[in-house]
Amino acid sequence: MRGPHNIWRLIRTGATFERSGAMGVALDAMQAPRNVRIAARILGWPFRWLGYRGDPDLPPVTRAITALGPAYIKFGQILSTRPDVVGVELADQLTYLQDKLPPFPTETAKSMIEADLGRRIEDVFSEFSEPVAAASIAQVHRARLADTGQEIAVKVLRPGISGAFSRDIDAFHFGADMIELLSPATRRLRPKDVVSHFEGVVSGELDLRLEAASASLFAENTKDDAGFQVPAPHWNLSSRRILTSDWAEGISLGDIAAIRAAGHDTEALAERILQLFLSHALRDGFFHGDMHQGNLKVAANGDLIAYDFGIMGEIDEYTRRIYADILMGFIRRDYDMLAKVHFEAGYVPRDRDPAAFARALRAVGEPIFGADASQISMANLLGYLFEVTERFGMQTRTELILLQRTMVVVEGVARSLNPNLNIWKAARPVVEDYIKDNLGPRALAEDSKQIIRILHRAMPLMPQLIEDAIWRARQQSQHSETRRKSGIEWRSAAIGASAMAVLLLLIAALG
Repeated sequence: MRGPHNIWRLIRTGATFERSGAMGVALDAMQAPRNVRIAARILGWPFRWLGYRGDPDLPPVTRAITALGPAYIKFGQILSTRPDVVGVELADQLTYLQDKLPPFPTETAKSMIEADLGRRIEDVFSEFSEPVAAASIAQVHRARLADTGQEIAVKVLRPGISGAFSRDIDAFHFGADMIELLSPATRRLRPKDVVSHFEGVVSGELDLRLEAASASLFAENTKDDAGFQVPAPHWNLSSRRILTSDWAEGISLGDIAAIRAAGHDTEALAERILQLFLSHALRDGFFHGDMHQGNLKVAANGDLIAYDFGIMGEIDEYTRRIYADILMGFIRRDYDMLAKVHFEAGYVPRDRDPAAFARALRAVGEPIFGADASQISMANLLGYLFEVTERFGMQTRTELILLQRTMVVVEGVARSLNPNLNIWKAARPVVEDYIKDNLGPRALAEDSKQIIRILHRAMPLMPQLIEDAIWRARQQSQHSETRRKSGIEWRSAAIGASAMAVLLLLIAALG
């Protein structure tokens, strides 16, 4: 029944957008082409009576998204940070999705806490508030510890959220299968892999013990970052469904009027947000993957406070270096180098023309420089980038999906504070520092030392590895066309393996 169930789910998605009046608003905001508008209306209108009614007090798109469930709400949260893509009015409406969703009863939350901790609420907390924030996955209560009097935040998962999310993700998988079946050209974008990646990332939000571990590691990595705070988790008061952490007191980054009224420099904050994200991604390879306004506050002293660590991103050292090279290529406007990096990393098939690809990247990058962010249409820029990737056969890099998505979100948050922010100018010092520390002569020396240490540890394994190489060469020789050719092949392999062993021994001795 999985197929019919998901067909029904997708039909109800379109019907809900039609019934709530969100279809036209969404198509207008996304500047959808005429043929897309016609197709959407033809498919949606006959089934509008099947759509969820939603909360009539909410604006149409917000009403439709909240009625459809948690996975749709996550997508809406991303769009809420992109007024340049969906328009200022719709982006403002979608900020509702960040932390203002209807809460579930406080008594239910207390029962869950008592069940998980095995203690009465009164024995743990001297104060326990009604929900102060409610999002798609969980809600937060403000409380005070009975033994120390410390103010803390208690995050509680929504009851039944795992099943609801599984149903949405299942429908997304079905939709991705249909897209690839009906439009083979979309397979290079790997929609099925994208959905699988999204599923894996968000699944981490459904176990708050993992979030506590992420918060702990993130705090450790960023303890020396000036003007940045991470609330510490309380492990003894946390479980799979419950996360207790220090209370983060500050002004929500979504309340720009209050931030300005408090005397904070919004332009400096915008630049700091972007630079901190890049530092965490490049320096640490571990970054906050959900940095919308609902997860950020400004403390009284001007520090930026990040919380809600359910979605965190990780990228390995090699990918970080490629990412830094790509950013620096755009910053320096060196499109030949930028194209070379894409080819060397395997992001573009080697049978494509590097010079033509460099020219296409120039057409993407040049309009950015010397212009304020307010003069650049990110929707048009993303549209052109899509055309470039399609023309040159680039495939979606699933390991970069969260990094790319978070970059879009962070840029949107920064622009909400400073619409004229030049993202490339703000990014340049962070990227240059990373390159200086990780791609220069000093980094080469450190990499060489690490290689020697690894090879030295592997020396005891070398005799067996050489024997295995010789055995495989002999096995292969049995299937070769002639005995003479077979003999050459296995002897060459054996000589090569012996030479490698000698080389490794020399390197180890030098180390």
